[in-house]
Amino acid sequence: MIRSIAAALIITSFSVAAAQAAEKASASLINIEGKEIGVAHLVQGPNGVLLHVKVSGLTPGKHGLHLHSHGVCEPGAGFKTAKGHVGKVEGAHGLLNPKGPEPGDLPNIFVGADGTGEMEAFTTLVSLKGDETLLDANGSTFIIHEKADDHITQPIGGAGARVACGIIK
Repeated sequence: MIRSIAAALIITSFSVAAAQAAEKASASLINIEGKEIGVAHLVQGPNGVLLHVKVSGLTPGKHGLHLHSHGVCEPGAGFKTAKGHVGKVEGAHGLLNPKGPEPGDLPNIFVGADGTGEMEAFTTLVSLKGDETLLDANGSTFIIHEKADDHITQPIGGAGARVACGIIK
């Protein structure tokens, strides 16, 4: 009986550990020259995903940050290979948009005078598990833009060119 309970606890502990490991992801962020400039970590919670992003080597100020629908980062193509936002809804871009937000919309990241930035955000609009996930067959990416996202202007909040990209794995 005690052996059965011990075996069940070991199996349960292994299953919980495996499930927790499967519910984390990260992305190494590269700039337009292909140089690594930061990292993003994602952790699946019971009701959404917690994101932590840390970057360096960017211009000071706010930068738009979005989740894109394809796991491809080609600097020479201006990161256009990442395609549009996750869950793109025509005319619904922006955290302040009455028709939005789209699942790929995130708050801006602020970069200080030293070129470094860090942010943490939580979103209920995406997932690391289930049928429609950031880790699906197409993959997904983080994209950082050259300017701030105003969270309402179409199509990308006036955020400008894509200056960094990271494939979520």
